[in-house]
Amino acid sequence: MSQSILPSRNRRIIAAGFDPLTQPIVQSNALQALAPSSLEPDFICSAFSCPINWQVEPVFTKSFQVDITQPEDVVQAAVLFPLVQRPSGLHVLFTRRASHLYDHAGQISFPGGRIEPGDHDAVAAALRETQEEVGIGPEYIQYIGTQPGFLTSTRFTMKPIIGLIRPGFTIVPDITEVAEVFEVPLSVLMDTRLHRLHQANLPDGGHRFYFSLTWKSYFIWGATAALIRNFYHFLAAAETQTKGGRRP
Repeated sequence: MSQSILPSRNRRIIAAGFDPLTQPIVQSNALQALAPSSLEPDFICSAFSCPINWQVEPVFTKSFQVDITQPEDVVQAAVLFPLVQRPSGLHVLFTRRASHLYDHAGQISFPGGRIEPGDHDAVAAALRETQEEVGIGPEYIQYIGTQPGFLTSTRFTMKPIIGLIRPGFTIVPDITEVAEVFEVPLSVLMDTRLHRLHQANLPDGGHRFYFSLTWKSYFIWGATAALIRNFYHFLAAAETQTKGGRRP
């Protein structure tokens, strides 16, 4: 069964149906802290250079199987997980989407968007969208690897592409799509003490789980937070494998 792209003109806007800021938090234990060395570019690049025995975030096991199940009637999308080296360590670049957009208006997300017919693959789509949204050309992006795709509640398949942004880039946001561009330290994102698991009670009587984390005034939740959480699991497994005497 192959994936198909469902044109936006035929799609119905799906509202969350709840305020993500106010939903109850489910009690969960913080996971093992990562060593500072595991948050450095050399370690991350090494971890993607050979197989790692790891498991995706268990809360969203089914959502992270989208690369295998390939459901129909979804919008295929790719995002860049952009790592930026700063004097204080690696940071991750995010955008806040413009409030008038059709999908995920006002939310914090990674640069990215739909995989268009002219894109060679998800990597090409993520690089193209990054240049269009924030002005960083592909010549400034060092490809590191990919992570499992994620099926969102709004029927997007979000494929994360991990990349290191080389020095010399400038930010030129497309104001029709991007309201703001900002960075968060990777050490903050990988601190699972800051990860909150919510259970939202939906109007139809069902419920939905999602992760969130807050940094300064920024509330990161939903699919973006799920990809952050999954990146932690990958790095934690690579760190464990290294401690076991095997190179990641």
